[in-house]
Amino acid sequence: MISTPIHIVVILLIAIIVRLLARRLIDRLTTVNGNGKLPSMLRPLKEKAPIGPLITERRRQRAKTVGSLLKSLTSVWVFGVAIILILNELGINLAPILASAGVVGVALGFGAQNLVRDFLSGIFMMLEDQYGVGDVIDVGSASGTVEAIGLRVTTLRDIGGTVWYVRNGEVTSVGNSSQDYAVAVVDLMVSGHADVPKVLAIAGEVAAREAEQPPLDADVLAPPQVLGVEKITAEGITVRLTARVRAGRQWATQRALRAKIMVAFDDAGIEPPASRPSPPPQLPAS
Repeated sequence: MISTPIHIVVILLIAIIVRLLARRLIDRLTTVNGNGKLPSMLRPLKEKAPIGPLITERRRQRAKTVGSLLKSLTSVWVFGVAIILILNELGINLAPILASAGVVGVALGFGAQNLVRDFLSGIFMMLEDQYGVGDVIDVGSASGTVEAIGLRVTTLRDIGGTVWYVRNGEVTSVGNSSQDYAVAVVDLMVSGHADVPKVLAIAGEVAAREAEQPPLDADVLAPPQVLGVEKITAEGITVRLTARVRAGRQWATQRALRAKIMVAFDDAGIEPPASRPSPPPQLPAS
């Protein structure tokens, strides 16, 4: 009888020590160092993103979340095993308890399968670094800037300011506009009577010049390319050029290049596209 309390104390001490060692190991595996280098277990197969303050903070947040999850799972497992061993030391028959726990687990599994799916999707999303806070993503049902990431829900804010709460289990595909690099696509429409070679030459010259000057020089990663005529409609001719830019800077680059090129078109006497004819006025009913 005296040995039973001693065994229980030993089990508790071992559980506490194992939990402490496991938490320290998890901290070592998931801590981002001072220069922003990601731990090996969280590092993607191809890590192309340049290390900067935003990238470092994003990695730190992801590592902290994954570390917290692993610590919680470890604590549940260690103390769960400890409780089973203590009950066994007290002579309590575990068979009915385990059977009841199995039935309850199956019932909860059916009732909370969507919740479990959300959590599992959130875990894999973080481990794979599909997106992070500050990324601009499109998940199909909503698109916008990621404001918060949880194991169950991802919070987005769209361009109109609306906040979207997206369950991780409902996300089947993600389009991320903020990873590695982006492409600024600039479409310009001119009159159908415009000199196309002249239009393309001016667009390429202005884009190349602006890409080498502030503020665009910090965002443009490669010389802009003039692709040519994109489409011809009754209103005019649309030409397209593209430029590889830093992730998330494609929209600002598009607006800046479009404004500069349209001014150059106006200075060169290139006519704008023809406006659509206005519908005839409605006559009052007699």
